[in-house]
Amino acid sequence: MKTDAAGAPGRRASLQKDAEKETPATEPLGQGEGLVWEEEEGRATLILTFTLRNARKAGLSKTAKVFETFEAGIHHLETRQAKKSKNTTDDLEFFVKCEVHNSDVSVLINSLKKVAEDVKTIREERVPWFPKKIRDLDKCHHLIAKYEPDLDHDHPDESIFLPGFGMYLNKPVRGDPLPRVEYTVQETATWREVYRKLSSLYPTHACKQYLDAFQQLEKCCGYQEDSIPQLQDVSRFLKGKTLQTGFQLRPAAGLLSPRDFLASLAFRVFQSTQYIRHSSSPMHSPEPDCCHELLGHVPMLADKEFAQFSQAIGLASLGSSDIEIEKLATLYWFTIEFGLCKQNGSIKAYGAGLLSSYGELVYALSNKPEHKPFDPKLTAVHPYQDQTFQPVYFVAENVEDAKAKLQKYALKIKKPFSLHYDPFTCSIEVLNTPQKVKNTLSQMKEELKNLCFDLENIF
Repeated sequence: MKTDAAGAPGRRASLQKDAEKETPATEPLGQGEGLVWEEEEGRATLILTFTLRNARKAGLSKTAKVFETFEAGIHHLETRQAKKSKNTTDDLEFFVKCEVHNSDVSVLINSLKKVAEDVKTIREERVPWFPKKIRDLDKCHHLIAKYEPDLDHDHPDESIFLPGFGMYLNKPVRGDPLPRVEYTVQETATWREVYRKLSSLYPTHACKQYLDAFQQLEKCCGYQEDSIPQLQDVSRFLKGKTLQTGFQLRPAAGLLSPRDFLASLAFRVFQSTQYIRHSSSPMHSPEPDCCHELLGHVPMLADKEFAQFSQAIGLASLGSSDIEIEKLATLYWFTIEFGLCKQNGSIKAYGAGLLSSYGELVYALSNKPEHKPFDPKLTAVHPYQDQTFQPVYFVAENVEDAKAKLQKYALKIKKPFSLHYDPFTCSIEVLNTPQKVKNTLSQMKEELKNLCFDLENIF
């Protein structure tokens, strides 16, 4: 469609003026009318259905003019013969998916009602905003505060508890890259005690992926008893040539909501703390500290399959409803934090909450708790315990199987679009039109073709 640049502003003003005289224009959209979702700030996507009488004569041109006037971007358009045709086959029903500025929604609908019949919009749940580029994570700072009066006065005063998620996050200077931290003699002593005791359990209690990565971290990142690794070095290792899992650490700007925390995982970014637990209780901490992040999470994030598993939870969270976010957060709890898996006829730990807690690691692999097979549908609604050891742990056949089941579960989360992550640009492509799906498929075919050429050259 071409837009008359000279006449459009005047016509739009005229239509707006006329619409303001009508009651429906200033009232909320009625039953069955609503926005589908917002793709860009200030822009809304609508799904419209309407009927045109004698469409091939004057009706079609008048309708087209309405869309042109409001500079609506047409994403999809279908026509079919009207079911209740009064006269001829020129009576058509239209299905249109279009994008328009938020402020023009009501006026466009009122204008359309003047030239068409049975104008309706299909109501779907509006999708919450979510980051589409890695830099958008700067906007993910929905902070939650919770006062913990029982904490010792010497407890790190920069930490805040994340309700229902079992996480504390610190607050470094906003925008600061991973700063290097000078740990005290007492903090280093606490790390030493935790490191010694946990590392003595890992050979018999940790999964193979963890053990392989831990060995590389000791070799390449200074993982040792008498020195606390710097997040900067560890993040560089995760993104580097050695493993190429693509994950990076990011100092949290404050307490993140479950939605914002999970969104970071979609971009392979892990929000991390930088303080050490209190020396009075080195074997247990109510909050994730450096021991939890460095000894629990990092080794598993260095495994490619587990990195994909973590990102899959993050991608599933983008645009999900609050109910689905709660389920995904519970899945995160029972897998990434407290997950178990089978290996060589035994049960091993891969969850960070277990691998950073001596007492619970021993308990989880004993015959005291109940072990259930991992099923995302059931696990997502199972109650969890954030004050003491879990009475129930979920056991995956292996990390690969857990990832496959999670991805299958994520496909059933209802959204009006699909998502594709581009690792080259670290951005999310919203696949909400056939053309976008075709473009993404074309890129994948090109990559596959290049891989086939590489394979031919090798052999």
